[in-house]
Amino acid sequence: MSRDGDELRIGFLTAVQTRDHAFVGGLLVTDRFGRPLEFQCTTPVKPNRTQELLYGPTLEPFILGDLLGKALLARIGVKPTLVVTDRSEMLALRNIVSVPVVTLCGDRVPDAAPTGNAAPTGNIESDPLEVTIGQHRFRAHDDFASDVTRVAGLTKKLASDANLQEPLERVADALKETMATVSAKPRVA
Repeated sequence: MSRDGDELRIGFLTAVQTRDHAFVGGLLVTDRFGRPLEFQCTTPVKPNRTQELLYGPTLEPFILGDLLGKALLARIGVKPTLVVTDRSEMLALRNIVSVPVVTLCGDRVPDAAPTGNAAPTGNIESDPLEVTIGQHRFRAHDDFASDVTRVAGLTKKLASDANLQEPLERVADALKETMATVSAKPRVA
């Protein structure tokens, strides 16, 4: 059996919005080298007007996390040990799954940042919920601060220059390609 990160499976989770305002989610699970192990996507989900009114600002986190993210993680055969997303609304998924979920914080880590593998950002002024993985900073869910340490441990075998944003872009492109070739009627949330 392999040890210390050889079993790292990263789930890259994102969603795109269609022209008719439905959401489609996608999850790509890769090995630590970014090679695809499995990909799943959802059918389009479109909230109705009543749901928009009743859910208010919690509608997108509900659709993206509770509906799409949860369904994708339940359906995927190769279970990730870490979920990375670029949609902050999907961070709420962490409340219903047992693996760490982190969201991309934005731009690349400046060149002046310490190189090396994932580790909590050592800067006193930095957010204690942030962790640097390769070229980018990610943020853990407010209620799961211990995920920062878990993520640092899980990803210590990744290259210091790993780009975890690029697989998210692949997922978004795959979703757009799928939606262009499939004319599925959105289901109501």
